[in-house]
Amino acid sequence: MVIKRNTMQKKLVEGAVKSLRTHPTAEEVYGYIAARYPEISRATVYRNLRQLSACGEIRRIEVPGAADRYDLNVSDHYHINCKICGCFSDIGFPYMDDLDKMVAEITDYDMEGHDIVFRGICPGCRIKN
Repeated sequence: MVIKRNTMQKKLVEGAVKSLRTHPTAEEVYGYIAARYPEISRATVYRNLRQLSACGEIRRIEVPGAADRYDLNVSDHYHINCKICGCFSDIGFPYMDDLDKMVAEITDYDMEGHDIVFRGICPGCRIKN
């Protein structure tokens, strides 16, 4: 059971995720807050990110081979990541609920959902190269 407490630190962490709007990593959230509140510890930021994602107030996106990202949009949706500049964005593509059912049938797993992160080169980086 996750206990919901509205602490100042939790509000700072949630506010940072909202302000950054870039699907920030935990380290980016820490850097943003520490620039304004140098007394905050890295452990406090990481703990609050874990608690907020466990409560469903923010979404933790596991990115294979890279740091996890955090998102205020907790609805099911997909993301895309530029392999050159690191831009990480939402995609306006319908979430495929049927995919969970198909995987469950094939694997006999009890599905809880899925996260897909597409990789590619964003238009800005494509123009530069």
